Amino acid sequence: MNTPVTITEAAAFHIKDMMKEHEEENAFLRVGVKGGGCSGLSYGMGFEHEKNENDTKFDQHGITVLVDNESMDIMTGTIIDYKQSMMGGGFTIDNPNAIASCGCGSSFRTAKNEGTPEEC
Repeated sequence: MNTPVTITEAAAFHIKDMMKEHEEENAFLRVGVKGGGCSGLSYGMGFEHEKNENDTKFDQHGITVLVDNESMDIMTGTIIDYKQSMMGGGFTIDNPNAIASCGCGSSFRTAKNEGTPEEC
């Protein structure tokens, strides 16, 4: 089965570190999209201990990932990476479905889903 979201090895390394630091080694990584931000949609990532009926579950680099069915269409093809620079490091999300993003970089919209835009 193809996975809807790709987590790079660098991102997985940092996610595992965060899991260990927060004593969440047995948790799932939930990745999804919710309405909000000035372009209408925002990403969310967090630790979860239960799989819901409407979740797709898959493994990447030793991490079990959950994506809810509503987020699935919007997230399919997305690559989550971790980049390090002179200014520090952080997760990057490259979503081929996003057709516009806001100036502050925290939200986006797709051709099929405008979400619920808010002020930046």
